[in-house]
Amino acid sequence: MKKEEKNNNGVSLFSQSEYLIDQDPIEEIFALNLGDFIAENLISEDLAKKISANVKDKKAGLINQLKELISIYSMQNTLSVLSIDNNKKQAIFTSIAHSVKQMLEVEACHIYLEKNNKLELVGTTSDYDKELNIDENTEAGKAFIYKETIFENLIAVPMHCNVKSIGVILIENNLEKQINEEYIELVESIAILFATSMTLQQTIDETNRLIEDETSTVGELQPLRAELTALIGDLCDYQQSFVENLAHAVDMKGQYKVSHSQNTANLARKICKQLKLNEKTTDLIYYAGLLQNIGKIALPEEIFATNGKLSPEELKKIQEHSNVGVHFLMNINFLSEVVPYITYQKERYDGTGSPEGLKGQSIPFGSRIIAVADVYCAMTSDRPYRKALDTEKALGIMREEAGTKWDPVVVNALAEIVK
Repeated sequence: MKKEEKNNNGVSLFSQSEYLIDQDPIEEIFALNLGDFIAENLISEDLAKKISANVKDKKAGLINQLKELISIYSMQNTLSVLSIDNNKKQAIFTSIAHSVKQMLEVEACHIYLEKNNKLELVGTTSDYDKELNIDENTEAGKAFIYKETIFENLIAVPMHCNVKSIGVILIENNLEKQINEEYIELVESIAILFATSMTLQQTIDETNRLIEDETSTVGELQPLRAELTALIGDLCDYQQSFVENLAHAVDMKGQYKVSHSQNTANLARKICKQLKLNEKTTDLIYYAGLLQNIGKIALPEEIFATNGKLSPEELKKIQEHSNVGVHFLMNINFLSEVVPYITYQKERYDGTGSPEGLKGQSIPFGSRIIAVADVYCAMTSDRPYRKALDTEKALGIMREEAGTKWDPVVVNALAEIVK
């Protein structure tokens, strides 16, 4: 790609680009060797100046559009997945590896990122420390090359997006227990979400570099606009897929026969609409409803399968499960806004709940809504240790407890919806 050329008067004549811009005939001329057109008297110098000015306007417009796209991603990190500081990279990925190990109940998990055409270990749950080649001789290499999960001696999940592969999540499962397919799908959604976020951040860094470079051309900037738009769109889709897969995995751990998290989230959304809350608040409460039992993902399935009395240790684990979930969500930037709703969902309206003993209106409204939706969906669903209650019975119990456990306003809104 050629740099700008100038005539004898120092006027910029052209920045030849291999890309045609907006199918504009003037831009098409500009994309050709403009110097040759002038030399052969096919166009005048006056027209050349107009074309040059047009390109400057195009560049300024593109830069503004690129800055707007970057601001969408960067604004309060609402679309960001992880803010990865190189100094903290190993700690972050080690934390992710431990989360995956707990969720899947496997022996070990290792996370690799591509560097200099090798796979470099960046996070692990063991003393495992091995650099891998990117070739077909290992599970990790095959997963990276073909962008598909490999099931052999080890399970290798590729970290990839539509643009490229960036690494691999390697799972050791030498235990006799079979890994549920839905849990593998959750790890796949984590891998593609992180890969897309990291690729988007790399593209933003490159875009910012070119924006600051006065010699950069429209042809260099324009493909970045399309790439940023596609990556941001993909990231939004992958975030939703990740949250839904995570909620489904939580339900499986909790031994629900129906999609409890999804039902809770749907009911919470209906309550929000009944109470005429704004769209953003409704969306946040919906996501919190999906993830309000997130801590259960790190607990063994046997705890939820028992029909007998729990041991003190098992009971403590379940009671503290929300703290595990909040810690997990705090490491995922785009979900940080739902954390307060999940943190305080166990508070009681009379102030005798946990973790802070908040009372009445001091409990976040989203937490009060989720608490009501959660308990209603739980009471009206079959569990291993009891049958579902009918609507009238469940509402009767909740009305009796309104003002002590639950917000009466939210209970009344629920009654209007389900009666």
